[in-house]
Amino acid sequence: MRLARRLAALSVTFGLLTAACSAPTTGAPVPDDAFVIGLGSEFDTLNPVMGYSPDGGSLIYEGLMSREPDLTMRPALAAAAPVTSADGKTVTFTLREGVRFHDGRPVTAADVAYTYEALLDEANNSPIRGDYSAIEGVAAPDAGTVVFTLKHPYAPLVQRTTLGIVPQGSPLTGEPPVGAGPYRFVSRTPGDKVVLEGNKDYWAGAPAITRLVLAFAEDDNVRATRMSAGEFDAAILPPKAAAQFDGRRDVTVHRVPSADYRGIMFPLEQPVTGDRTIRRALGLAIDRGAMVDTILAGAGTPAFGPVSPDTAWHNPEVTGTPAGDPEAARRLLEDGGWKAGGDGIRVRDGRRAEFTLMYPAGDTLRKELALAVASDARKIGIDVEPAGLDWDAIEPRMSEDALIMGWGSPYDPDYVNYELFHSGYAGRGFFNPGRYDNPEVDRLLKTGREAGDPAVRRKAYLDFQKIVRDDEVWTYLVFLKHVYVIRGNHTGIRPGVDAHEHATGGLFRDIHTWKPAA
Repeated sequence: MRLARRLAALSVTFGLLTAACSAPTTGAPVPDDAFVIGLGSEFDTLNPVMGYSPDGGSLIYEGLMSREPDLTMRPALAAAAPVTSADGKTVTFTLREGVRFHDGRPVTAADVAYTYEALLDEANNSPIRGDYSAIEGVAAPDAGTVVFTLKHPYAPLVQRTTLGIVPQGSPLTGEPPVGAGPYRFVSRTPGDKVVLEGNKDYWAGAPAITRLVLAFAEDDNVRATRMSAGEFDAAILPPKAAAQFDGRRDVTVHRVPSADYRGIMFPLEQPVTGDRTIRRALGLAIDRGAMVDTILAGAGTPAFGPVSPDTAWHNPEVTGTPAGDPEAARRLLEDGGWKAGGDGIRVRDGRRAEFTLMYPAGDTLRKELALAVASDARKIGIDVEPAGLDWDAIEPRMSEDALIMGWGSPYDPDYVNYELFHSGYAGRGFFNPGRYDNPEVDRLLKTGREAGDPAVRRKAYLDFQKIVRDDEVWTYLVFLKHVYVIRGNHTGIRPGVDAHEHATGGLFRDIHTWKPAA
């Protein structure tokens, strides 16, 4: 999914993307010494205020804090972890001294305040503004001190301060983007690539990889072909496409755990997909174990809810049978009045149990998942018609047709879930596209967002998971392992737990620390 649209639909995280072109490299030439990364989507914006990579990994920008691979937070532009007041409503950061933007200007508290104020300004219509709604104001009492005043205690605030900082007065559109990260912007060829160069004055040390090209190729097979042909030095690939690189001496394949799931988003105002019996029966019938074994080539695990079992926030009651239970699904449909018709497809009140399941046409993994869903659905009498479309065709149909979607974050459970399931976001682009509306879920999400007591927050999110599972708002299919193919051997590569968005996060978040192995 396009990152821009996901952030227009997601509170999270990760840098905005649009449909990308897979044409041969065009525009400005690629430097001979450049390290070229093949990405599946193009950045729709390079401005953090407008949603570019707010959870880190942008490479151009630096936030107050950054994330280690184990998800712990460490200071970046901040000199140390912040100080929080006893009531949880005031959070104070002290800035690291001597840090400068790429244009030579010093990074000051006024720049930090400007960045957050621009993001919160309704007139700017930032797609991630809702993620920062707990902030009442940001003050810069002196050049080295930043004070956040909150409307209520907000436990994830420190995690949100990975947002990249821009110089005071920076326009929200246009280029060149100026940050304080390990790489400077050089050029951008729309539909093709972004060229970066190492920031020799980066506060944590100049990158060993001095030239970086982020090349865009939406089609999985094209990306794999260009990687094999030597056009890319690294690429993110689906498991099957990456299998050809296993055992090759010139590349290293990394399979990284993630909280990134794929599932079926149901339009809940439609007569068939709006019937919980249909949704729950489908969830029972699907053989997720087979999906992991065949479609993911083992690089993943079955999914039954929106919170990964690899995180501390997961509710262990939200689980199921990996192989599915088609017989239980048939009984559920029978009890719900869906009777088998002459062609084997179930009917109730003259309406067939049928719906369209969309997926992005260039995404081979989602295509195979859609086909597997259709096969399992037919076995219980539900006719699912897969449809491969581009995102421009998919987006206006999400209130009418189901969609293989991807989301997921290993960070705080406020991430992603608030926008995906709160009724206040219903129908806002890729936010809550199925138009789910459950007052108790709204209450739990609000409690989880605003409570200062960790135990209260935990209970809210455990209960939230149970309700969305019982309502079968989505049918969750698999959690992925992200597969990175990297030419040669490098030190400094630190796998962790990935979020849904790749962008230049994941393994690439630390590419400024990579060095060729001796």
